[in-house]
Amino acid sequence: MALNTSADSPIPVGQVSRLIGGWIDRLGAVWVEGQITQLSRRPGAGVVFLTLRDPSYDISLSVTCFRSVFDPVADVVSEGARVVVHAKPEWYAPRGQLSLRAAEIRPVGVGELLARLEQLKRTLAAEGLFAADRKKPLPFLPQLIGLVCGRASAAERDVLENARLRWPAVRFEVRNVPVQGVHAVPRVVAAVRELDERPDVDVIVVARGGGSVEDLLPFSDEQLVRAVAACATPVVSAIGHEPDSPLLDLVADLRASTPTDAAKKVVPDVGEELARIQQLRERALRAVHGFLDREERGLAHALARPCMEHPHRMVDGRAEQVDALLGRARRTLGHLLDRADSELTHTRARVVALSPAATLRRGYAVLQHQDGSVVRRADEVTAGEVLRARVAEGEFAVRPAVGDRA
Repeated sequence: MALNTSADSPIPVGQVSRLIGGWIDRLGAVWVEGQITQLSRRPGAGVVFLTLRDPSYDISLSVTCFRSVFDPVADVVSEGARVVVHAKPEWYAPRGQLSLRAAEIRPVGVGELLARLEQLKRTLAAEGLFAADRKKPLPFLPQLIGLVCGRASAAERDVLENARLRWPAVRFEVRNVPVQGVHAVPRVVAAVRELDERPDVDVIVVARGGGSVEDLLPFSDEQLVRAVAACATPVVSAIGHEPDSPLLDLVADLRASTPTDAAKKVVPDVGEELARIQQLRERALRAVHGFLDREERGLAHALARPCMEHPHRMVDGRAEQVDALLGRARRTLGHLLDRADSELTHTRARVVALSPAATLRRGYAVLQHQDGSVVRRADEVTAGEVLRARVAEGEFAVRPAVGDRA
């Protein structure tokens, strides 16, 4: 219930603490799951102190229990273990601290962990986070590789050494983080996001050596899986060994069986690439030589053809044909001209034979009036009319006598 307080009428700290304690006392017992981050068992003490943490949200609560509650699980529970606690919230008024008073502690077994992981896997798969079409291709030759791994770990050494053996010029941006325990998830997520925000990082490798299911549990955390799914930079998962399969393997753009395998898949081998370049050069050289040989053979075949060996042979043959046709044309034209000349001569002889001049040369004369018209009948001539008489060699004037008209 709300309190009526003001700056003029405040309430004491103790009353506030007692009120909070009263509200918390009204809460019932709950089952709580978390990871033990601190465990304190003082010799001879009847109370055991625990710190229970939620690695996904970085929230912790203090837990206390009697030794009789903890002793049954003391051999199987240690720091880093996941447990389920049946506890009631308690408020310690003198210090204003909230804690849980545990009445039962149950360790989370491997089978239960795997069942929960399978359920989370189905949920994330239904959202499409593991779909193949979401996966980004890796660059052929990354200039800068982001590496998230444990400090001075075998995984870091394997990735760095194998990558530099394959491509000595490769560069790394390493982020050393805890890879197991309560701080692993937030630190790995922060490192992945930091590297993803850098535009010069071409690919991110998350690497860790092998371990138990509990050790690899941070790499199946939902928060980390969603962070990797949101990355714009390609992410390679290199967690554990071949049989290990955390959920990070499913959401990553490429899964490597080991950190060494990750180095082989991310960086090309300079020796193999040089050999491949040499093979391509040899293939190109053979292709060029083959092309030149084919063209040379084609050119030689073309030059061996008669028309190319003796290019004037066709011209000479055609010249003989032209000369023959020219002679034939000349002969034909000569015959045509001779025939035309003969016909012209005959025609001219006929024309000359039938012409008035030829008649005149035979002694005849043509009489014409003064206007040039020819006298054809005697009655056309009047007495005393002067006529012109045309003979073969000229003409002269005549006048008919009065009694000459018959």
